[in-house]
Amino acid sequence: MKTALPGYEYSPYDDRTQSLPQIDKYLASFTRVPEAPLIPRPLTLSERTGPTELPQKWKARNLDLSRAAEKGPRATGQLISVSGRVTDEDGSPVSGVVMELWQANAAGKYVHAMDDHIAPLDPNFIGQGRLVTDEDGRYQVFTIKPGAYPVLYSGWWWRPPHIHFSILGASWMNRFVTQIFFPGEPLNETDLLLNGVPDNDVRERLIFEFTGTVMGDLSYMGFRRDFVLRGRRRTPEMA
Repeated sequence: MKTALPGYEYSPYDDRTQSLPQIDKYLASFTRVPEAPLIPRPLTLSERTGPTELPQKWKARNLDLSRAAEKGPRATGQLISVSGRVTDEDGSPVSGVVMELWQANAAGKYVHAMDDHIAPLDPNFIGQGRLVTDEDGRYQVFTIKPGAYPVLYSGWWWRPPHIHFSILGASWMNRFVTQIFFPGEPLNETDLLLNGVPDNDVRERLIFEFTGTVMGDLSYMGFRRDFVLRGRRRTPEMA
């Protein structure tokens, strides 16, 4: 929502913390943004308070996306740990909320019927799942570093490795969606979505921090990204 509407209890976005609504050369961005002002309508009780008990209904739990089945073989690719916190503008934890993740596999292929990229699927990788933030707003997931992939209709554009995140708050009006990218990737320099965030300091909020490596029975690379859901340090949203 870009414009405050009378009677709404939800604050409008600060455009300085967001991606441009329309991005040159990214044709889909011109169809995702309303051309006319939004029509004010009252919020119902379900929009203010629901859905309820999502963790139980969706069986959200500790998440390991690096394998399709518990104790099954690991997917092909670099094993990584992704972790961080979800907070408000004051640093207070946003606990007990459902976080969804989805991503391409190591070959840059999504487990989705509409992905027409000619790359192999991995039978040991399902590419999506849900977890619940703990009392300190923390989350952690093991997964496989996603591969880059071409945006075929463009004829030139490749998406860099990235992971999609969705955080569901206390009501339908509190859903947060974005994409987080990996540091040092050459395709970051030309990605239309990432560079649709004009301010460099704000754009850095969409880049994972590399936290080092772990060796042992389980060897992996670590990445971290905190999410701030409102205020001037808000993490940019990105469809």
